[in-house]
Amino acid sequence: MELVTYLIDFILHVDRHLQDFVASYGAWVYALLFLIIFVETGVVVMPFLPGDSLLFVAGAMCGVGLMDYPLTVGLLLAAAVLGNQSNYTIGHYFGPKVFQWEDSRLFNKKAFNQAHAFYERYGGVTIIAARFMPFLRTFAPFVAGVSQMTRRKFTLYDVSGGALWVGGIVTVGYFFGNVPFVKAHLDKIIWAMILLPTLLVAVGAWRAKRQAGRSAIQAGQ
Repeated sequence: MELVTYLIDFILHVDRHLQDFVASYGAWVYALLFLIIFVETGVVVMPFLPGDSLLFVAGAMCGVGLMDYPLTVGLLLAAAVLGNQSNYTIGHYFGPKVFQWEDSRLFNKKAFNQAHAFYERYGGVTIIAARFMPFLRTFAPFVAGVSQMTRRKFTLYDVSGGALWVGGIVTVGYFFGNVPFVKAHLDKIIWAMILLPTLLVAVGAWRAKRQAGRSAIQAGQ
């Protein structure tokens, strides 16, 4: 329970935790950020790590000179791309077996089904869009691997989406992360970054499931 409490506090106050880390360990912050982004995008059982807020705060820290902007973008882009490649490989290896897995502490079957429904509806563009959606971005490359998307096609979507996600959010944080209003309401902004995209994913998955049900009914008539 203490670990969960700490994780929630880290997500909501990631700015404070990262500043403390920089003060204590200096340049090792780059290794920490690389590891978090890689694990969040590359390990299908780690969808709860703070990707969006972490990028935003990293950009804000670049804005005040605590971190180097080009180095931050380059390293985190590499982490995001390599993480997705790892996740795709795992999904490609396990393939259809995944549909028989049960929900557990290490595997969120509901989140996987939502990602799969979203992928079935929107295809490869899911890899790009999913970058901006918590939970979905962890499962989207895994689903692409399960669905046997070719590595070449996946890599195109992977790099494009990663560049938009990392470059976009770090840059927004760089220019706006230190605005007094943003700093004062950062916890609310982080909640919005988590909840709004998640809601969009749930609605999209529900619509895809409903459409699939209608198609099955029509096919049976």
